[in-house]
Amino acid sequence: MTANQDSTEKLREEILTDARTEGEKIIIRARQDAEAFLTNAAAEARGVRQERLDQARAEAARRSALILATVPMEADRFRAARIEALLESVHEEARQRLLAREGFEYNETVIGLASHAIRRMAGTAFTVKCSGMGKPATDNSLADEIASRVGRPVSITVSYEQDTTGDGVVIEDAEAHQIWDNRLLKRLERLWPDLRRQIALGAAFVAETESKGDNP
Repeated sequence: MTANQDSTEKLREEILTDARTEGEKIIIRARQDAEAFLTNAAAEARGVRQERLDQARAEAARRSALILATVPMEADRFRAARIEALLESVHEEARQRLLAREGFEYNETVIGLASHAIRRMAGTAFTVKCSGMGKPATDNSLADEIASRVGRPVSITVSYEQDTTGDGVVIEDAEAHQIWDNRLLKRLERLWPDLRRQIALGAAFVAETESKGDNP
């Protein structure tokens, strides 16, 4: 081998060695860059995942709070509906018992209804229109009994109306300027709002301070 050939071979070896060294450095840098990229990507993915998780938790908490906030209102609504249903059942039972004349003596009730109304009406002459009871042949004791309970001198005429629906009495003064409808169901409807409050109070459906409103 000549000196020139030997020099050329050495140069070639040196170039190859440098190339291998530089190649290894490039590979190492590339590996390091790739590892850094993967680390950053993983960290970013964890951050996005945590952010989404936090958002999901916040949304779940918000919806839970909304649901919990409606619980007292729903409970109050259900309670009010239940109380209303119970009171309505009491009202209906009262109507049915009145229609069946259950639990009271009807003629005595008529006397009481008529005298109660007349005591609160001005005048001395009244007509008591009765429905739901048979007309006696000659006996005027019903008018006398009503008059005796008014507490002042009055003249009572009792008439028996075939076209008046509903048990009870309708009272008019002599000029028909004052009319008091004291039929049983009409009286129940007038008294029901106050009776309703009393029942609600007695059954502890409401506190006394609440009973002044329209609802139980």
